[in-house]
Amino acid sequence: MTKVAVVYHSGYGHTHEQAKAVAEGAASVPGVEAELLRIEKADQDFEPILAKLDAADAIVFGSPTYMGSASAPFKAFIDATSKSYFVRQWQDKVAAGFTNSASMSGDKLNTLVQFAILAAQHGMIWVGSAIPPGNNNTKGSPDDLNRLGSYLGAMAQSPADAGPDAGPSASDKKTAAALGKRVAEAAKRWNGQTVER
Repeated sequence: MTKVAVVYHSGYGHTHEQAKAVAEGAASVPGVEAELLRIEKADQDFEPILAKLDAADAIVFGSPTYMGSASAPFKAFIDATSKSYFVRQWQDKVAAGFTNSASMSGDKLNTLVQFAILAAQHGMIWVGSAIPPGNNNTKGSPDDLNRLGSYLGAMAQSPADAGPDAGPSASDKKTAAALGKRVAEAAKRWNGQTVER
């Protein structure tokens, strides 16, 4: 069984909805088990989460974008991964990332770059979305997959003055699920398993 771990922080519930979509996409691949690992606060004990990540075949990082980067609780988690870094525990695991913000841009790309650098430092294999950008021509619509046009990972936008029932949008959740599926398939291939199409 290939294990995909989705480790994330969600301040107001919007990124939690995105994380669930990533996990559902990963679990849709036969022979894959997906687990959500939620970071609650910056000063929590990260050891139980790190132990599960050490045992996973793929790790998907997720955080809201606050002030142009990952949230403080997620940054605390990043710093705590140094224990796994020093023993190369995550080397050659598959990695990916997703983020959400209230603004259409919100400097979300910077958060995804932060995740990709984290993965590179751990020696991981980064997987992007590979979905062509949607909603970028006169025939497009906000319902298109990858409507925010990100290749590095999955981006979502949620209204700042509404709860997670109002965002991320259905298309952003479908984009997140597609990323989860791609990560699961990549992890299976990387481990020499056949992927059914």
